[in-house]
Amino acid sequence: MKAHFHKIPISSQNSFSIRHDVKPNFGTIWHYHPELELHYVIKGEGVRLIGDNISNFSAGEIVLVGQNLPHTWRCREEYFQNDPELEVEAVVIQFMPECLGRYLLGLPEAYLVPKLFEKAKSGLLITGEAREQLAPLMRRAVEATDLDRIIIFLSILKILSETNEVETIASKHHAFTQSNESDTMRINKVCNYTLSNYRNEITLEEVASISNLSVTSFCRYFKLITKKTYYDFLIEIRISQACRLLIEDKLPTEVICFDCGFNNVSNFYRHFKKITKMTPLEYKRKYLRNYRELVAA
Repeated sequence: MKAHFHKIPISSQNSFSIRHDVKPNFGTIWHYHPELELHYVIKGEGVRLIGDNISNFSAGEIVLVGQNLPHTWRCREEYFQNDPELEVEAVVIQFMPECLGRYLLGLPEAYLVPKLFEKAKSGLLITGEAREQLAPLMRRAVEATDLDRIIIFLSILKILSETNEVETIASKHHAFTQSNESDTMRINKVCNYTLSNYRNEITLEEVASISNLSVTSFCRYFKLITKKTYYDFLIEIRISQACRLLIEDKLPTEVICFDCGFNNVSNFYRHFKKITKMTPLEYKRKYLRNYRELVAA
């Protein structure tokens, strides 16, 4: 998907960026940058788009995004209603591969680090004990200075490069074309409209109008930059929202079906199994315990 280039501000006194964000939401702009990004969500829920993958995110999640891999964390609609009681919180570390010196990656003792950076090109979801070790280190990194800052960062790289507790997020061969400003605005309008209206019937005429294109031109354009049809994209968004509601375990599956924009239960079940490789009940049983443990951590 075409994405907006984002310039990461890094002080001349620092070799990499660490920040602690507390704000209403994570924004909506689909973007990329040459820095790798380690993103720890402390508070917040919604849908993340990384490369060609659409998935839910929630508190406790840690993701490593590779160089120039387009991404965005799109919060649930409640986070855009100016509710002072509802906010997101995250620790974000952004760094170039050579941030500690170009010779580090060539050291024999550091041979796992370049391999990590290569795997990160598809995005990595950190799980298990590795996630538990990284969370407090990232919190400490926010306040660390001087050599302590570098020592903590090296400890983080050590955990990431040595662990097998990771899940690849995006397609290995996902590619995108750097975009101009008009393309960036167009694709973000389509994504934001879809995420705000997926519960309703959305026609191609509607999204084509938002894009200032004819239906035929829009379909060709969307398939060219996302490698999927708009209908496939909409279904993935709806299934992603259904997954979140199933894990929350507050509504019957039939209610979730219609709440997520499907017009009949059999259609919902068919698309759900095609995308997740599981039935809704199997999905709930598999992920409900893990989700509760993640939120409680």
